[in-house]
Amino acid sequence: MQGKIVKGIAGFYYVHVVEHGTYECKAKGSFRNQKIKPLVGDNAEIDVLDEKEKLGNITRLFPRKNELIRPSVANIDQALIVFAAMNPEPNFNLLDRFLITMEKQQVDTIICFNKTDLMCEEQLIQLKKSYTICRYPILYISNETGEGIEKIRELLQGKTTALAGPSGVGKSSLLNLLKPDANMETGSISEKIKRGKHTTRHSELFHLEGGTYIMDTPGFTSLYVNDFDKNELKDYFVEFREHEGTCRFTGCVHINEPDCKVKEALADGKISKIRYDNYVDLYNEIKEGRRR
Repeated sequence: MQGKIVKGIAGFYYVHVVEHGTYECKAKGSFRNQKIKPLVGDNAEIDVLDEKEKLGNITRLFPRKNELIRPSVANIDQALIVFAAMNPEPNFNLLDRFLITMEKQQVDTIICFNKTDLMCEEQLIQLKKSYTICRYPILYISNETGEGIEKIRELLQGKTTALAGPSGVGKSSLLNLLKPDANMETGSISEKIKRGKHTTRHSELFHLEGGTYIMDTPGFTSLYVNDFDKNELKDYFVEFREHEGTCRFTGCVHINEPDCKVKEALADGKISKIRYDNYVDLYNEIKEGRRR
């Protein structure tokens, strides 16, 4: 049988086979000898040992479309990055760290701002101005009122989607809306530091229907950019690309150089100042070898 690994805990892997259910499996010793570690999202071939108890062995892993390090998963079609519109207020620097990480790994990303029911109209307008021109699909939803949930269902259809974001922004609550039998534990916000408590402790893939899967991943509070080269960082800010090769200087990094088309676009309001400021901050972080 062929299926997809939906969870891995303590050496056991749970493989979902459409129309047959989920099997608890061990991986063949040859994987360990070859230093191959099965990942959530892997497409696998299994030998069924006990159909009644749903037990089996993983005998083969199929080639991966991609492999992400944070979160450690495979074969993702897209990422749905969830931030709270407020409570806690969105950390746009952290959002951009995630976006460039997905850009580097060539994974399409949808930005989702939750808890819009807590905002007044003026606050929502300001939020929309912040990231509307960043070239990513953006959704504004409320787990409380159900606003935007059906649009998310449409975007998930037929794909394997990684659900990611900081703790406390409503990822587990959103998953419970999309798949009521997921029974995900939800966490509260710390009043002292305005951060969420981690409720997801491992990556787990949930089957919604047909070829539609959604993966819940542990919440993050930081993402390091050590793996990026400072001169290549600009390549992962998608709105910079249309200006590539048009600046006065070849290899322009769009910071201190004169006659820079990216800075002209920034001045004209065609590039988000928040995004540009985050780019400069990340560039300097890489250059100075510091971590945030």
